[in-house]
Amino acid sequence: MLSLPSSSSSISRHKFDVFLSFRGEDTRRNFTDHLYDALQRSGIVTFRDDPKLEAGEEIAPELFKAIQQSWCSVIVFSKTYAFSSWCLEELAEIVKQKLLKGHKVFPIFYDVDPSDLRKQKDKVGEAFAKHEETYKEHQHKIQRWRNALTEVSNIKGWHLNNK
Repeated sequence: MLSLPSSSSSISRHKFDVFLSFRGEDTRRNFTDHLYDALQRSGIVTFRDDPKLEAGEEIAPELFKAIQQSWCSVIVFSKTYAFSSWCLEELAEIVKQKLLKGHKVFPIFYDVDPSDLRKQKDKVGEAFAKHEETYKEHQHKIQRWRNALTEVSNIKGWHLNNK
């Protein structure tokens, strides 16, 4: 099970214990809501984005700050997670914090195979084909997303099936 330092023993620079990354339209009203509620009930200070924020194209600076101020991230990978440039930007920042500062990462593979993420095939491949078209002038951004996805999909995580 996820073992986190209690809020009182967290290093003071951490405002949150957990940053919760997920694709809202896939899991917000079911799995992620239940996970968030369970974490909160356990006294784990958890950041999750406001549903109203999803309307914009650009990721809000507050989200990067929340990742940086969290001890760890729980990433709920779902079928269309990779279609969201917002999710991929969060993911890239999470991996950056992991590599630079030892930020802990706990992936949950929600009805998606980690190897599809790692190999970027099936739905994930479709998502990247779309991003390649949309962000033609920003290949470095696409590569950063690909690298982050590969990095995290190699971490052992929970594999849940919603059927």
